[in-house]
Amino acid sequence: MSVSYRLPDGAEMAFDQPATGLELANRISKKLAKQALAVKVDGALKDVYLTLPAGSTVQIVTREDLDGLELIRHDAAHIMAEAVQELFPGTQVTIGPTIENGFYYDFHREQPFTPEDLKAIEKRMHEIVKRNEDIRREVWDRDEAIEFFTKQGETFKAEIIRDLPADQEVSLYRQGNFIDLCRGPHLPSTSKLGDGFKLTKVAGAYWRGDSNNPQLQRIYGTAWRNKDELNAYLKQIEEAEKRDHRKLGREMGLFHQQEEAVGSMFWHPKGWRLRRTLENYIRGKMERNGYQEVNTPQMMDRKLWEQSGHWDKYGDDMFTICTHDHRDMAIKPMNCPGHVQIFNQGLKSYRDLPIRLGEFTTLFRNEAHGALHGLMRARTFGQDDAHIFCTEAQINEETAAFIKMLREVYADFGFTEIKVMFSDRPANRAGSDETWDRAESALKAAVESVGLEYILNPGEGAFYGPKLEFQLRDAIGRDWQCGTLQVDFVLPERLDAEYVGEDSQRHRPVMLHRAVLGSLERFLGIVIESTAGYLPLWLSPLPVVVATITNAVDGYAAEVSAALAEAGVTNETDLRNEKIGYKVREHSKSKVPVILVLGEKEATDRQVAIRRLGSQNTEVMALDAAIALLKDQTRMPH
Repeated sequence: MSVSYRLPDGAEMAFDQPATGLELANRISKKLAKQALAVKVDGALKDVYLTLPAGSTVQIVTREDLDGLELIRHDAAHIMAEAVQELFPGTQVTIGPTIENGFYYDFHREQPFTPEDLKAIEKRMHEIVKRNEDIRREVWDRDEAIEFFTKQGETFKAEIIRDLPADQEVSLYRQGNFIDLCRGPHLPSTSKLGDGFKLTKVAGAYWRGDSNNPQLQRIYGTAWRNKDELNAYLKQIEEAEKRDHRKLGREMGLFHQQEEAVGSMFWHPKGWRLRRTLENYIRGKMERNGYQEVNTPQMMDRKLWEQSGHWDKYGDDMFTICTHDHRDMAIKPMNCPGHVQIFNQGLKSYRDLPIRLGEFTTLFRNEAHGALHGLMRARTFGQDDAHIFCTEAQINEETAAFIKMLREVYADFGFTEIKVMFSDRPANRAGSDETWDRAESALKAAVESVGLEYILNPGEGAFYGPKLEFQLRDAIGRDWQCGTLQVDFVLPERLDAEYVGEDSQRHRPVMLHRAVLGSLERFLGIVIESTAGYLPLWLSPLPVVVATITNAVDGYAAEVSAALAEAGVTNETDLRNEKIGYKVREHSKSKVPVILVLGEKEATDRQVAIRRLGSQNTEVMALDAAIALLKDQTRMPH
């Protein structure tokens, strides 16, 4: 009896009897068999040595594939657990998932792990890799598995098995003398992990995330396809630590945070000036593109959020209060329901569309404490949030205009590498399949009309519609998701928005949710880190400091400062009785882009010596010419 399998390119391969993934790979080429880490069988990832179902479509997965990298990280966690139990007998292993760029495993042990322990564990992991232990799947009887782990003192594993659904198969993986509970799949052997991994830190955790449960120790690591990728990532992390916006924010005197306002910023004068500059920049951009700015209430009745669907989807992330008259109010986490209320005031005609409404008021989201991260993840923030009410026929044109503006904005900040993700319907969504078909088809048509390439991101759309997510790449190679465009047929229906069409009948408008920067705070954090604090002059909160060498030229310094201010150039004077080298170092640390150094010669000749941040050179220029130059360089781009 012949058994055939289909390859991704459509070719078929026949065997006399059912084959394993490894046998199939070997038939294609011996080199591929050596590279094989797993197989995708009809889209599902499986162990390479398992027998393949007849007639299935099979793809060989290597370390060059994203699935292969995920397997490497998965097995790094298991090999770390094996190393820990060899070095520290009696330690219990609990769960060890993959995460972005790496993995972790939670352990229960009375003695805390030390940095020296991590070095020893990592060394033992390399030894286990060299042992080339086979990794094999075994299916156990549920009661036998519980008994096995209980006898091993692995009470957490036994608890996990007890809580599994009754119809779920209990699969264990054996590598050497180490046996762990796991659904799989896994690499065929420990040697396939390679040497591109490193343990990074230890943190505290609770069993199943509940503070009432036992405390665990979580060891984090990172894993990559090879040593070169690992070193590149570690270098990126090292550079990111130097550029941390929280550290630079303190050095530049921009903002601070404290426990009395967790998740929010105390903006200092320079920082608020920077924040306002960013807001005014994007406000001007939006005004020139036909947006009208509005302002909606910070608190709105629960009934409105229930009607919109946000209460069911995001209720746990909202801050709520109960008023004296016993009304439940939510402090707004987003602007869309409020903008529909403005649209609904007065009957609209198709001639009025599109209507573009933008808002910059502060939003409030009850983010988990552990997720907070300076400007990047805050509980209070502003957005360049806007909603476009249009007809279906206008979606293409509005999408094209939005993408054009987005590209212009990102270019002004030096971001030229942009990746686009297309997120379609999630499992938990509002609206009918027919509505989602219309929305997804409309957004795809709009994207294709402007020739925009995108990567499909299945199931990650908003609950009310599909969306485009725009990821920009910063100076050290990190990707940040900032801009979004969402096509929404659902909220206009739920909130009863309508307009009168050419046929004199009532119709629902399409609602486009869009943002270019997203959170203004987060975007500032990205810009600060990407530039390492070396902000462009037009964005810098203090682009120029006028510093004197001697107090004899204080009068000239005041004249220079006033002339700069008259030209619209924000500046400060430094007349302290300190050496000029000290002044330059201090202002350079706080990332002042330009220092105008004034001595007696400069005062006599009505000149300035220009010292730019990051340069050891000084350029002497006539005062009028310098002011004209700085006026031009500090002008906001349009």
